[in-house]
Amino acid sequence: MEFLDGTVLTTAIPSIAADFGVGAAAVNITMTAYLMTVAMGIPLSGWLAERVGARRIFCLAIALFTAASLLCAVSQDLTMLTLSRILQGAGGAMMVPVGTLVVLRGTPKSELLRATAYLVWPGLLAPVLAPMIGGALATYLSWHWIFLVNLPLGAAAFLAALRLVPRVSGDRERRLDWLGLVLTTLSVGALVVGLELATVHPEGPWTMLSVTAGAAALAAAVLWMLRAANPLFDLTVFSTRTFRATNTGGFIYRLTISAVPFLLPLMFQEGFGWSPLHAGIMVAGVFIGNIGIKPATTPLIRRFGFKPVLVFASLASAVTFVLCALLTPETPEPLIFALLACSGAFRSIGFSAYASVQYADIVPGQLASANAVSATLVQLATGAGIAVGALLLRMFDSAPLLGTGLGGLLGAGPDGDGVAAYRGAFLAIALLMLLSTADSLTLHRHAGAEVSRPGRAPAAERPRRRPA
Repeated sequence: MEFLDGTVLTTAIPSIAADFGVGAAAVNITMTAYLMTVAMGIPLSGWLAERVGARRIFCLAIALFTAASLLCAVSQDLTMLTLSRILQGAGGAMMVPVGTLVVLRGTPKSELLRATAYLVWPGLLAPVLAPMIGGALATYLSWHWIFLVNLPLGAAAFLAALRLVPRVSGDRERRLDWLGLVLTTLSVGALVVGLELATVHPEGPWTMLSVTAGAAALAAAVLWMLRAANPLFDLTVFSTRTFRATNTGGFIYRLTISAVPFLLPLMFQEGFGWSPLHAGIMVAGVFIGNIGIKPATTPLIRRFGFKPVLVFASLASAVTFVLCALLTPETPEPLIFALLACSGAFRSIGFSAYASVQYADIVPGQLASANAVSATLVQLATGAGIAVGALLLRMFDSAPLLGTGLGGLLGAGPDGDGVAAYRGAFLAIALLMLLSTADSLTLHRHAGAEVSRPGRAPAAERPRRRPA
């Protein structure tokens, strides 16, 4: 529910705008408000789970998200919908990170790989499924059903949480680092707003101002938490190489992967002249690849280890981006569908590997901090991916010969059908993906062996973990 609701409104924006009597561009504020609230609320969710107890916060988050969904469905104007989306985002900010923390704490390292294979599914499928689900509900029912479907799902999830999530008492003595929380929340909010503005008004002064303010606040937060006695986050988690890899090379990996669902539908509609339904069906190839390879991801990681799998996934993804740059309206559609299915498969392998390796060498006392930091960076990477995709399109659209020339170097030849900007954008994100490959190549060859290949790596060669 949380992942879908971040982007599911995209295809329903015209219907919402017509009902409320506003411009379609004005409805974008409901998506920005939701994503910003989720990102800003994650830092607090980790502390709340530690202080009050993960079970209570998880159940509260589901109830809040479900109630907010009802308010969204009955909204009579844009203001009420936006405020309801903010409330929904507050529930989502607690729901996913705290739910993940419950799983991590209840799973032994030897089973972590299998558990995280299930955790990554929503993040993989939501960007692909959201346009189809939102479009179908808005077309055949009404946009209100985008939120109404959350009611039975939320009720079922709440009852399941009460039954399945173990009772663990919170630490009532745990103090909140107020300055760290304020600085982190402000930095994340400013960065999300800046990234959103970059997709629609990159030339405006507010975009650079927001990003700069966010970066400055983030730097101040880091400096404070490195010196504070009881910091909001334990930033020593970054001294663990496997965790650091997920949030350096892994950040770039998520950024580039997030740009693809944004670029593909636009290229098919604007460049190829396809209908939204035609484009949506074709992009479903990514979904097929995600699902098709999923049973094999865990065996692949267990067989080869994290480092080779991460290097392969990023290299293979870069190749698929280059091949996407070579697509033309004359390319046979079965070939396009097969390429997107392969891209989805490599995407699934990489996501599963990064999601598992990041906690492989984290000690139990650092799990809450590692989980909250990772969840925040995932939100930023997703927003950055869409922003980078939009900026690349604008850049190559203003210099179409550059995109056409890059495609020509690979044998695509010049074109005048509006695909040149997309060609340049896909080639650029392929180059970005290679940065992720370079980072993975620096990993220890037995990185995360306790999770991927328990008992099979020589003890002398396993990476040492810092004591809690």
